[in-house]
Amino acid sequence: MLYGSDHLGERIALTTLLISIVLLALFFRMAIRKGDKALIDLQLFKRKTFSASATTQFMSNGISFAGQMLIPIYLIRACGQSPSATGWLLPPLGVRMICSYPWIGALTQRFGIRKVSAGGAFLAFATTLPFIWLASHRLVPTVLACALFVRGIGLSAVGIPSISAAYASVRKQDLPMATTSLNIVQRLGGPDLTILCAAFLGWRLGMAQSSAGLSGAFTAAFVLLCGLHALLFAAALRLPFSIDKAMEQPVTLRRQSCNQ
Repeated sequence: MLYGSDHLGERIALTTLLISIVLLALFFRMAIRKGDKALIDLQLFKRKTFSASATTQFMSNGISFAGQMLIPIYLIRACGQSPSATGWLLPPLGVRMICSYPWIGALTQRFGIRKVSAGGAFLAFATTLPFIWLASHRLVPTVLACALFVRGIGLSAVGIPSISAAYASVRKQDLPMATTSLNIVQRLGGPDLTILCAAFLGWRLGMAQSSAGLSGAFTAAFVLLCGLHALLFAAALRLPFSIDKAMEQPVTLRRQSCNQ
């Protein structure tokens, strides 16, 4: 699927995409038949909290990787920065982890899963909007650094609470399967959304005939990235308010089992 998506202008693209659809259909058929013995137990995704967490993880990981692809290309192609200069402009992405991760647990305990994740998703969306302005006007290093730093904090605030909600929503014996499933979902989100943004940017760059067209291509790519951020915010709003709410369904099932 990824190979076909990356070669849409070639004949082999349609063939590989059709093969991927057939293979995915076969996988789902086998997974449904095998149940909890399959590579991924699809029954987990019937849980509202777990499916919301998986969707949030897919979008968050994909957006993070897509941004790490788009921003350096923008700095090199549209702004004329050298690879080494581009590297010096990107440290705020890493610094945000040092500043934000130690506080996420405390913030989640105080404000709840949904508020922290949705707030982080909205913050990341709001600080991705400046890239549209930068792409359509000119590079301002101060604006770039602030946007990268705050956007990184927002994305950091999405991951830990949503993972906590997913693990709290399943039974103890289902934790290994839940861990595997979330890991696979995360690994799929990164390349899927990165290829989507890369293919869209490549298509727009192919139509660019001037510097204005080059600027327009990156502006459109950042608009697409902002759209993905909006979807991430919508997914985070489906998360439970707190860990207790995430555990409500398994606790109910255990009580019913004890009563029986």
